[in-house]
Amino acid sequence: MSAETTVKHKFLEGANMTFQEVFDFAYHCFPVWQDLAKELGEDHFLEALKKVAFEAALKAGQDTARILPCNDFAAFTDLERKPSYFDERVLTFEIIEDTPQAFEVKITECLWAKTFRKMGMSKMGYLLICYPDYARCQGFNPRITLTRSKTLMLGDDCCNHRWVWGG
Repeated sequence: MSAETTVKHKFLEGANMTFQEVFDFAYHCFPVWQDLAKELGEDHFLEALKKVAFEAALKAGQDTARILPCNDFAAFTDLERKPSYFDERVLTFEIIEDTPQAFEVKITECLWAKTFRKMGMSKMGYLLICYPDYARCQGFNPRITLTRSKTLMLGDDCCNHRWVWGG
């Protein structure tokens, strides 16, 4: 082997798993969280989960804004318009509105919602996966507001994300 040949470490090799298998594997231990919630008190546990998930998403939004040349509404909606390879495979959505002042999507399939609902953990899934959406856009730019009245996670027929620019 020449010095120029780079050997990929075994940890970095593909796992040959479907996205469904990845989610099943990644979240298989979450029922332990239900037991932890019972042990600590469900209300206390869920409030703590809500708080830390919100703070992590706020920081993620701020971090994203820092690496881009601009953190205006157009930069934010560009990110939403062009989902990552991962998001393309775990979400099905259509753009409902796309103007300089408002951006709305309708999500009709979500692997997170499917996974958490199958485990009977939609409330926890909402706090961990859906609720932080509000903080992410706030962290990116406080002039962006998200409104949403439906989520697949909580049993609705879709998620209706609507971001509005207040700048």
